[in-house]
Amino acid sequence: MSKKLDNQTILSSLWIIVMFNMAYADILALFIPGTHEELARFAGGKPISLLMLGGAVILQIPIFMIFLSRVLNHQINRWVNITVGLLMVLFVIGPEIGNDAINPHYYLIASVEVLCLLYIVWTAWQWKKAQAQ
Repeated sequence: MSKKLDNQTILSSLWIIVMFNMAYADILALFIPGTHEELARFAGGKPISLLMLGGAVILQIPIFMIFLSRVLNHQINRWVNITVGLLMVLFVIGPEIGNDAINPHYYLIASVEVLCLLYIVWTAWQWKKAQAQ
């Protein structure tokens, strides 16, 4: 038995996948030897807790998008998902450009994130008003 899901359910479900992958990428990275020292170097003179705050703020984006994908009206929902989806793709791949020390698990997780984010953008782009009703 196959049931056609509405776009709001598809979008919010994809944001759940993105959220979990983002969280697990960071959790798994903390178990890699030398990560704490690398974080300290990256933070410079700032406390690492501020760096963690930045990460927490970024993780709030897909968390809120789960909710917003379900409650925003059609037109706003489309453009918010397109815009935020594209910005999150840049966030996922941008910092890794030129980084020759990417951990192997991140390749898999980032690939899943980017594929889901691109599918979010494509789904929102294709979403017609008639489908929203």
